[in-house]
Amino acid sequence: MSDTAATFCATLVDEWVRAGVTRAVAAPGSRSTPMALALAGDDRLALDVFHDERSAAFAALGHAMATGRPTVVTCTSGTAAAHLHAAVIEADLSAVPLLVVTTDRPPELWQTGAPQTVDQTGLYGRSVRQFVEPGVPNEAMRGSWRSLAAQAVAAAMGGTGVAGPVHCNLSFRDPLVGQPGPLPPGRPGDEPWHLDRRTTGAEETIGDAELDRLWARIRGLSGVIVAGHGTTDPAAVLAVGRRLGWPVLADPRSGCRAEGRAIAHFDGLLRSSTFAAASRPDVVLRLGQPPASKALSQWLAGLDADIVAAVDRGRWIDPERIASMIVPEAGLARGLATRIPADYRPATEAERWARADAVADKVIAEELAAIDRDDRVSEPGVARAVVDGLPSGGTLVVASSMPIRDVEWFAAGRQDVRVLASRGANGIDGLVATATGVALSGAPTTLLIGDVAFLHDSPGLVALGRRAVDLTIVVVDNDGGGIFSFLPQADQVAPDRFEQLFGTPHGTDLIALCLAHGVPAEPWTGGLDGGAGGVRVLVATTDRTDNVAVHDQLNRAIIAAVER
Repeated sequence: MSDTAATFCATLVDEWVRAGVTRAVAAPGSRSTPMALALAGDDRLALDVFHDERSAAFAALGHAMATGRPTVVTCTSGTAAAHLHAAVIEADLSAVPLLVVTTDRPPELWQTGAPQTVDQTGLYGRSVRQFVEPGVPNEAMRGSWRSLAAQAVAAAMGGTGVAGPVHCNLSFRDPLVGQPGPLPPGRPGDEPWHLDRRTTGAEETIGDAELDRLWARIRGLSGVIVAGHGTTDPAAVLAVGRRLGWPVLADPRSGCRAEGRAIAHFDGLLRSSTFAAASRPDVVLRLGQPPASKALSQWLAGLDADIVAAVDRGRWIDPERIASMIVPEAGLARGLATRIPADYRPATEAERWARADAVADKVIAEELAAIDRDDRVSEPGVARAVVDGLPSGGTLVVASSMPIRDVEWFAAGRQDVRVLASRGANGIDGLVATATGVALSGAPTTLLIGDVAFLHDSPGLVALGRRAVDLTIVVVDNDGGGIFSFLPQADQVAPDRFEQLFGTPHGTDLIALCLAHGVPAEPWTGGLDGGAGGVRVLVATTDRTDNVAVHDQLNRAIIAAVER
């Protein structure tokens, strides 16, 4: 005998697959049984199971981040749904498409003291693009099921203007195990029920009028391009920078860090007051999200320049509140290239920035080599070695706090690798699971993470060694919160109190922790050599006090070199 709940869930899954969903992540539970069985029963969909809900949500986030397509995450009712919230927030702020399917007790059990029943209506507030609560499935509503599923994908892909998470809260009555009957008919040719720009993820591109207005504002002026995450056409951006004679200051996540064609060490260069003062442009064209560099953001905020912010349509990214013009990023570089005459005379800024960047890169390499000869493991050195050792076509996931900064500031430029980071909320939540989700997309993946963030997501190690992924995790272990040693608190708070509140030493043997989970782990020996697929963890032991000194040493050396 067919079951309405089973048929309802199978219909949703079928429609999601038609709309391009290829993977789902589930955490075990009872109330989610109808959805879990539907996901597992569709052989067109890969299903991964994680033991805890937070890891499941971040794995789905990582997969969606890597593929650009919605990933389903589902869980049971009660506090399980609350554990998805951090990943929902990151998906919101980073514009990552996510289908969040929480399951619930039926409404007659709400507010009755029934076990594992909490208020899940609108649980994630304004962080979601759409909230759907269709009630307990019934045959009278079967004509709406496909539309509901297709609309959820459309909203996740940016139907409301920006991609992001969609929350479907689905209530089920007992019995929870059933067999699906015939599904409501779908569109011919396995097409989604609603097929439009929103379900295909096509971007609205900048219009001709906006391009003409932008070209009129920048023509003949000196300028700088700041390329961050969200830059959709790196090759075109680099080409426009070359034709205008403007340097491209490239965040590692932008895809623009081509060696010799983009500026990688802008943070160190702008710490030189002499170089910063001599490099003031007339125009700044900023693409996507801002890099992590505080030196860059402070320099931009102090400029008397025309700041143009190019972002996804529907987003507002202007943390310094200095942009005079907000335009869509999609299509901008290619469209702008058509406005530049063949005989246009480029500015000279790019050449001067490129010479200084080459000097900075040489200084960084020399200083780190000297530190290495002293048998000191430095965090900038680990970051640089990780980027150098990535396989062509590989993906690097970088944790917030110091790892993202060390990659941004000190790593050499590479355009043949992809760099991802959870920089929407800049949290350290779920990063092991996020990297696992990225690796599930099939790309050789490396995670560079600090020890506190690693411990924060130690549940992500559960069953990790059994997953068929190519994932290397490099943990920088300085026995605590290393980034706080760079903040004023380090000098203004008594040492014992600083260690208690900010240094927070943990004393955990990270290699033993990994081995307890069946995950191979060994000390860092200076590079990524030796990887042969599968999962492994490399632990680089550093010193927090020495780390501050190394950063100071590198920045002083860069300043001295560019000011000669």
